[in-house]
Amino acid sequence: MKLHSLPKIEGSTHRHKRLGCGRGSGHGKTSGRGHKGMKARSGGGVRPGFEGGQMPLYRKLPHRGFRNVNRVEFTVVNLSSINKMDGDTIDRDAFVKAGVLRNNVELIKILGVGEIARAVTVSAHKFSASAKTKIEAAGGKVVELKIERPAEETK
Repeated sequence: MKLHSLPKIEGSTHRHKRLGCGRGSGHGKTSGRGHKGMKARSGGGVRPGFEGGQMPLYRKLPHRGFRNVNRVEFTVVNLSSINKMDGDTIDRDAFVKAGVLRNNVELIKILGVGEIARAVTVSAHKFSASAKTKIEAAGGKVVELKIERPAEETK
């Protein structure tokens, strides 16, 4: 079911408030904002997370760890997945075609989970030690691709 195919429920939509159209409209003078105060001003209102001056929850909770900006993320593939695939040369395109990986994956690492029964040539950016030994023991070949890093910005 898609959002555009949902039926319109009776009473779910309302007329918008026509503000500032005189006293008789019920939305004249202060236009439904009440008298003075922070919420009556234009651009007024409290920021998200503000709790009336009380120490907000996001400041009470501990913040642990950090996110390393230089971390290189790999998408992992197990040997058991390679064993199910057809063909004797397996690279990024073969993974995408077989539905093992999505098309937007950049870096691939092969892990030694599972067994491989036939000789295949596997191309990836990184291999675990157990994956390398299992592929080579089955008579296959390991091709390690170079990791291309984006050009560093000069200051």
